[in-house]
Amino acid sequence: MPVATRPFGHCEDGREVHLYELQNSSGMRACVTDLGACLQAVVVPDGRGSFVDVTLGYDGAPGYLHNGADFGAIVGRNANRIAGASFELAGTTYHLAANDGPNSLHSGPRFWFERLWKLADGPRQNGDGSCQLTLNLLSRPGDQGFPGALDVFLTYRLFEDDRLELSFEATPSATTIVNLTCHAYWNLNGHAAGSVLSHELWLDCDRYTPSDARLIPTGELADVTGTPYDFRSAKALGRDIWLVPGGYDTNFVLKNDERVERVARLTGDQSGIWMDVWTDAPGLQLYTAGGLDALGKGGVHHGRFDGVALETQFFPDAIHHKNFPQPVYAPGHPFVSRTVFAFGHAER
Repeated sequence: MPVATRPFGHCEDGREVHLYELQNSSGMRACVTDLGACLQAVVVPDGRGSFVDVTLGYDGAPGYLHNGADFGAIVGRNANRIAGASFELAGTTYHLAANDGPNSLHSGPRFWFERLWKLADGPRQNGDGSCQLTLNLLSRPGDQGFPGALDVFLTYRLFEDDRLELSFEATPSATTIVNLTCHAYWNLNGHAAGSVLSHELWLDCDRYTPSDARLIPTGELADVTGTPYDFRSAKALGRDIWLVPGGYDTNFVLKNDERVERVARLTGDQSGIWMDVWTDAPGLQLYTAGGLDALGKGGVHHGRFDGVALETQFFPDAIHHKNFPQPVYAPGHPFVSRTVFAFGHAER
């Protein structure tokens, strides 16, 4: 079946949680739960007649209700950090919760992954063989401290050529910050395979945004040449990681000029599975999970460097750096963004 729906547990208030499965004719599957609109599983062919689940996640709703690792999470209203947990728009200062020292991280602690989204469309198969579903969340006025309401629609679409597309459209009722991303952790050797430091990564990025000890950007757009942040020629994630305290948690400046273009390729060293990232977002946050400590699917323990996140988004703390692209939207100017994860494998 190209689409399926099954029970996935319950919220703490008793509401039922669902898991939606999209599948193409090659056997690739993407599983999404309406709890947080989280990406729960991505199962892809490895070229040897087997299928590999390449994203970290949980087996049921309880894991996603307490998803401290952000496995597969949709992050909003603002992904990443805002310095001082406050910002100014149109002469008004807005205060957020400080959940990362003095700063705001992923707009917590009232995270979107704890919320039950509504099924707006699907799951269904399209005439071209692709299948999709759309989830909706209404973030009410003042939610997480941000001005106005935000009506968010997210469509997951799986294509016949093993592409998984995430399309956001978020309409605000007032001028506000909107910066949404998918916080999936990838391990292309398999979700239970351990360290990703031997994965190879290529990034189409000449610059990155250096940050301070609390991971707040300094405002500089620095050249990657001669630094551990140079991935313009594919290299193992672990080659230079020891030169970066704690591992990579770094924003890279993309060159796509707001068009959906290929910006990254990640390759599993054992499986030969590769994943291309296409996006129209201005930045990509590379996070090698230096602080990861969680139990995932099948009771597997995920520790340090056992997954890697490639989060397409605006730059961290962009609202405080006017030389950065600004994540500010208003009525009549919705946030619209698209990211595609395209999968393949080496010939064997």
